[in-house]
Amino acid sequence: MTSRLVFDSNALLKFFQGEAGASAVEKWLRTAERRRWIKYLCAINLGEIIYATKRQYGDQRKIEVLGHIHRMNFTILPAPDDLIFQAAEYKAAYSISYADCFVLACAVNHAAAIITGDPEFKKVSHLAKIHWV
Repeated sequence: MTSRLVFDSNALLKFFQGEAGASAVEKWLRTAERRRWIKYLCAINLGEIIYATKRQYGDQRKIEVLGHIHRMNFTILPAPDDLIFQAAEYKAAYSISYADCFVLACAVNHAAAIITGDPEFKKVSHLAKIHWV
């Protein structure tokens, strides 16, 4: 049973920007909250959310999104050396973005499913459970 979820920046950006798939992300967020599942977000992917939001919407929206993430009780996972090395190994083995490799490494290390709409994860779906949004 899924009781731990790692949210990819792709999914959270869909949610915060109201893009296609936002309602599916919201469903996962509500389910996780209701069932008291752990919601993880890798610090690297938090950085992606910060720069993408600032670039497209400016500082005010960036601050709002960071506040929402904080209130949603995500566990922010740091990127220590061992995670960096693991992500680098995934990057060498699979043709996915380096940031996505951190999502994968976090999911594997925490026995968590990945919430994403990024088709790159199809290449590594044998390594972690993927919930598509």
